[in-house]
Amino acid sequence: MGVVTLADAWPRPGEPFTVGDLDRMPDDGHRYELLDGTLIVSPAPGLPHQRVAVTLCHALELACPEDLIVFPNVGMRLGARSALEPDAVVTRRADVSGVRLTRPPLLVAEILSPDSALRDLNLKKAAYERFGVPSYWVIDPDLDRPSLRAFWLMDGEYREAARVAGDAAFCAEEPFRVEIVPSRLVAKLRSR
Repeated sequence: MGVVTLADAWPRPGEPFTVGDLDRMPDDGHRYELLDGTLIVSPAPGLPHQRVAVTLCHALELACPEDLIVFPNVGMRLGARSALEPDAVVTRRADVSGVRLTRPPLLVAEILSPDSALRDLNLKKAAYERFGVPSYWVIDPDLDRPSLRAFWLMDGEYREAARVAGDAAFCAEEPFRVEIVPSRLVAKLRSR
């Protein structure tokens, strides 16, 4: 199979994007996601974003029980016209098969980038809520004031359960006990 271009992967004129179209997107350094038939193309994340993702996944992995799995940048299929790739996910081992997760994970975490803040706090939050993801975390990797907002699904709607910044600790009980301190997520990036 030759090199796939964006034009090769594009659906026929007048047809909405599907997850099948998304699977044909080129491996060109961009993140391709699909939300209700709308293609979302994001540039490769910056260094603070990547560092927070690695540090967060490491902290989650250290606390993760054996029946759960932590994934960075895993594909999630939310429907025929929606597939997202969150920065961090915690899911049940029993729900892992195939190329993408097709059942709601227990936790989704998104790390804000300058181009993603509104999308992560609105569109993606609403999509994860509809998909039934019990916990949704949004992390701002601002080096001067890193923060974490946690949302829990209650009666089918997300409610803000915690908001911490800097050296304040977020002590999660679900999907397992873990302490996340926003300043620790960016500590190695800060100037001394």
